[in-house]
Amino acid sequence: MSGFDGTWLALREPVDHAAREMALVEALAQALAPIDAPSLVDIGCGTGSTWRYLSSQLPERTQWLLVDHDPLLLTDARHRIGADHPVRFQVHDLTDVAELPLEGVSVVTASALFDLCSRAFCETLIDRLTRTGCGLYAALNYDGTMTWSRPHPLDDAVVAAFNQHQRGDKGFGPALGPDATDCLTDLLTNRGFHVLTGDSPWQMDHGHAALQSAFLKGFRQPLLDIGDLSDGEIEAWLSFRLATIEAPENLCRVGHRDLLALPPKDWV
Repeated sequence: MSGFDGTWLALREPVDHAAREMALVEALAQALAPIDAPSLVDIGCGTGSTWRYLSSQLPERTQWLLVDHDPLLLTDARHRIGADHPVRFQVHDLTDVAELPLEGVSVVTASALFDLCSRAFCETLIDRLTRTGCGLYAALNYDGTMTWSRPHPLDDAVVAAFNQHQRGDKGFGPALGPDATDCLTDLLTNRGFHVLTGDSPWQMDHGHAALQSAFLKGFRQPLLDIGDLSDGEIEAWLSFRLATIEAPENLCRVGHRDLLALPPKDWV
């Protein structure tokens, strides 16, 4: 399974939080409101960014379990959340869907996860959600679009190669990449869930220079792996993009989509 270090997660957290589609968060809060003790399991929780965003937006009585395969990230999450909040933590291999602790859970949450997952993984998880009556809130799934306020002739070729790389195996089988939200929507709708989706694009300007720099430097190896562009073309594109990060007019938009799926049952 692909890992993420805490530095990258910390850089992206403010932009992630700003990007989330509020209408879906409000719909989630509304769905949980009638439940006496709503229970959420956040899978692939990292350092707890989803909890930090949602905990103040959902009913105070909501019970949280944060799950990740990386014990170091969970330790960081535990430290950042602190002992004052009744949050539980569990190390778990997310590919072992059958043993995910979902019994009695109201909603499974996940952020920036499903674009790394395969259709088979999603089918297996949704089968469990259907059997247990859990909802799903899946935020910040990459949708395959990137634009910059200052274009470069290689932008389209770079994005196409990056998207091809995103469909490689990230630890869950061949990844859905930009097709994640559409795939989830089809699978959940076919099982009777009520599905809502909304756009949640990253908007990065010169005030997000450190994030943009890390984001762009992360392109080099995927582009080399795909091999559609020469080394010289890759370096020329990266040099141009890195040089424009702090320009006042610089704006980079990276498309993401959020999804909320509620099961076909009465929760009250």
